Amino acid sequence: LFEKWRNRPLPDISHLFIDATYHTVRINGSVRDCATLIAIGIRRDNGKRSILGVSCALSEAEVHWRSFLSDLKERGIGLPDSITSDAHEGLRAALRATFNSCPWLRCQFHLQQNAQAYVPTKDLKQTVASEISRIFDAEDRAEADAKLSKFVKAYEKSAPQLASWAERNIPEGLNVFNFPKADQKRLRTSNMCETLNSQIKRRTRVVGLFPSESSLLRLVTGVLMEISDEWETGKIYLRPNGQKSSQ
Repeated sequence: LFEKWRNRPLPDISHLFIDATYHTVRINGSVRDCATLIAIGIRRDNGKRSILGVSCALSEAEVHWRSFLSDLKERGIGLPDSITSDAHEGLRAALRATFNSCPWLRCQFHLQQNAQAYVPTKDLKQTVASEISRIFDAEDRAEADAKLSKFVKAYEKSAPQLASWAERNIPEGLNVFNFPKADQKRLRTSNMCETLNSQIKRRTRVVGLFPSESSLLRLVTGVLMEISDEWETGKIYLRPNGQKSSQ
């Protein structure tokens, strides 16, 4: 039943969200971290959310992501209008290999987290976070670019690593401005995946250490099947005309 669900044909998807989380598994007598890859899609026909797939492996290497994404394509999701994710190196390489023609939206939530590694002092962290939020909350791309330019100039002497990082990376989180304003809030992060991972971990925490990758995959699949069924019979998430609907 679980394998059939993981391999089922998929509907055409307008927006794709992908993320990974880790669980502990015993492999050949050793305790290892096992990456669980998850994909969520917004159906093009009705605007509802659907959990498209899940895969477990010992790393987030490109080969794992590429196999996972290729499987989604083969099962019928088409070419999404956008793909939202973090900037994990293996994932980015796999996206270039499988969905290179689809616009990529770098998750703004993860960008905020990444930025903190370049803030030189603790007392600046909240200030920097607020300033980056104002860039993301701009009315349009032109305003966001102007705010980013001002941010870079403000820190190019006092925090040159932060300024350089922001100039290179933050524009990847601004591609969401190419989409209807009503959709932007729900497209700009992969927080939907983070919330889903939290729900999974509430169930996996009871088990703790899994005896194998297959046992982890069975439990996670069961949880995802329940949640996906609720979503697919629930409310519209994104309307085709760009008008947002409540969850």
